[in-house]
Amino acid sequence: MGKTVEISQHAWEQMTERGASEQEVFTAIEQGGKESALLGRTMYRKNFQFDRMWRGRHYKVKQVAPIVVEHEDELVVVTVYTFYF
Repeated sequence: MGKTVEISQHAWEQMTERGASEQEVFTAIEQGGKESALLGRTMYRKNFQFDRMWRGRHYKVKQVAPIVVEHEDELVVVTVYTFYF
């Protein structure tokens, strides 16, 4: 990737609340699909095999989608979404 990745406090809070790990966020940025997001930001999406329970329901796949602000020398993760299906 070449740039350092910084995770904001808000993103850490959302990761905890939504069930995403730090490693999943880094993997989504490195290997996931990249698309434009609001305010000039970038969203990365990566599906992970899950096959577990989350909040009382069973899901086979967890998608981790960090929202990133790109600076010259670093990427700042400002929030993280997770989708279960």
